Amino acid sequence: MIEPKRRQYGKLDCIVVDSGNQPETLVVICHGYGANHEDLAPLSFEWIGMLGESESSYRFIFPDAPNSLAEYGMPFGKAWWPINMAQLAEMVEASAFDELHRHEPPGIDAARGDLSDMIHAAYDEIDSDQVNLVIGGFSQGAMLTMDVALRGEIPIPAALMQFSGTMICKEIWMDLVSKRLSKTKVFQSHGTLDPILPFTSAEVVRDMLIGSGVSVDFHSFAGPHTIDVESIAKSGQLIKAVV
Repeated sequence: MIEPKRRQYGKLDCIVVDSGNQPETLVVICHGYGANHEDLAPLSFEWIGMLGESESSYRFIFPDAPNSLAEYGMPFGKAWWPINMAQLAEMVEASAFDELHRHEPPGIDAARGDLSDMIHAAYDEIDSDQVNLVIGGFSQGAMLTMDVALRGEIPIPAALMQFSGTMICKEIWMDLVSKRLSKTKVFQSHGTLDPILPFTSAEVVRDMLIGSGVSVDFHSFAGPHTIDVESIAKSGQLIKAVV
């Protein structure tokens, strides 16, 4: 049984799961608003079970967002940047999606810098110049990893996974997609019954990517704001294909 380790990379506390000292691929997965790094860490064991003999080629890293939500009644909850949930609900209720899509959240620059520094610190401890990068996340973590893939000072990821994310920073993202992600494989999933981040907004992200010539595997499912079983299987296949 592989035991998860606790590590700090840059400013971020992380859970690390791997079975080798010299991984060929770093897989960095960011949790959503109100969760923490323990939320998605079990996915690593699901994926490792799919990787077979190549499992030692991968290092899975689950960073913890730096902003505590304890004062909002979530003692273990974290956020990458503050979200006004009431305002978000109002925009969704009013179908004010254009406002949501163009919004650049206060705090996203700091979050992008923290995650970029974390990735560089993880690279620095591996004695190889040939390390593939896979990044992804759920909900707010999906938004952050898309932004880091496009604007972060990191290697261009071999793969990007977007679980129940949405469009933000629309003009900025659209200007950078073809320049940054032309060789990146993207997996995107979203529930058609998502009451928090609308399915139609996921389609906007998908269409932006496809329209810019990016390879996208888009998976929709009849469910709420979550990661379904098929998404885990499909993303595992993508991770395995990177090496």
